[in-house]
Amino acid sequence: MGRVTELGYIGFEVSDLAAWERFAVDLLGLVPGAREADRGLALRLDDRVHRMLLEQGPADDLAFIGFDCGSAASLDELRASLGAAGHTVVEGDAALAARRRVDRLAVTHDPAGNRVELYVGLACDAAPFAAPRLRSRFVTDAGGAGHAFLPTEDRAAMLGFYQAIGFRISDYIRQEVAPGMVVDAVFTHCNPRHHTLAFAALPSPKRIHHFMIEVADAVDVGQAHDRVQDAGVPLALSLGAHPNDRMFSFYAVTPSGFCLEFGAGGRLIED
Repeated sequence: MGRVTELGYIGFEVSDLAAWERFAVDLLGLVPGAREADRGLALRLDDRVHRMLLEQGPADDLAFIGFDCGSAASLDELRASLGAAGHTVVEGDAALAARRRVDRLAVTHDPAGNRVELYVGLACDAAPFAAPRLRSRFVTDAGGAGHAFLPTEDRAAMLGFYQAIGFRISDYIRQEVAPGMVVDAVFTHCNPRHHTLAFAALPSPKRIHHFMIEVADAVDVGQAHDRVQDAGVPLALSLGAHPNDRMFSFYAVTPSGFCLEFGAGGRLIED
């Protein structure tokens, strides 16, 4: 049975590309990739051509999530199983595959309406990768680009969809995070990263609560935290650690209004 192996890339539609570039590159240390006037900006975390794609537009929200299927056979199996379960899955054309720099992809939507791209063959960049803002590196080898926390009105439906493409439950957290506001979240994994996707039934004006990127050295987290504070970027959460994945991190509010978690020391797990 086909299954995804990692969250390979994520795309956001953003209204202020210049503000995003300052935030992501100057403050957090991501590395610019391809830049095209009609397509926005690609951002690198490793040798791949991109791990984050910023596209010009008014939504200021999640635009798509790309999951690596590992092989063409796995992609075909996922297309068939999702179709049999009643989900519409459309083969991406050559133009879209070229734009995403993958060998092949198929497009579907999860129960919350988020665009999901199942792909194989994300290209490597010809330019050697270096992240001059970091003393260490971005951590992508064990778990892909990072993790996403997605609000939903129907957690069970979201969990069922993502379990169908290979996600397994890691754990749950139910906690009152503010007076009268209880977050009841389920965390799921598709590789050794503790979680690649988390879902919670909570009201949100955005399709995504936060996206996490990880570095290999906690000193990089502290230095990025200082740069973000010095630049006057709002923090949703200051430095701390989670009880389940044990990530030491902070949450900065992006120019689009959702959060980006920047952390180190995330736990790796087995089933």
